[in-house]
Amino acid sequence: MAYIYKVTIVEKQTIMELPLGLRLLVRRACNSVLVREKFNHSADVSVVFVDNDYIQSLNKQYRGKDVPTDMLSFPAIKDGDYEINPENGAKILGDIILSLEKALEEAKLYFMPLQNIIVRWTAHSLLHLLGYDHEKSGRDYEQMRFICDDVVSEVSVPESSCDVRSYKSRQ
Repeated sequence: MAYIYKVTIVEKQTIMELPLGLRLLVRRACNSVLVREKFNHSADVSVVFVDNDYIQSLNKQYRGKDVPTDMLSFPAIKDGDYEINPENGAKILGDIILSLEKALEEAKLYFMPLQNIIVRWTAHSLLHLLGYDHEKSGRDYEQMRFICDDVVSEVSVPESSCDVRSYKSRQ
């Protein structure tokens, strides 16, 4: 049976234009994680790109930490199971919030393609939506790291094909 994994991408940031192909890489990262985890049900997930101010407000509101962070995950679990999308019967996994501003900072700091950072963070966040918790389990930490490394290798762009200086600013 074929399952449909729908990834909705939303922009709530004005820092920069999303690099060409990034939306496809995010969708491929989600698909890769769901296939690897043998998620045997159609699924809906949203990935929201925000700036540091936006993610800081969420981090303060939901985690009590008044600092910008790289990513947040909000599972859509109700009564111990995922909510169901009444339109298509898919399980609604939840929301992944990514700070594009923080990702750009990290890309410049570590001389890495922005796309690869976003793919890693997407995979990491989706694993949280699937129940992994590296803060409570060293085993989950190791598994998440291994899965994220595999997903980055599978769907990311070659290190030499990106230059963070080429990203178009919206400011």
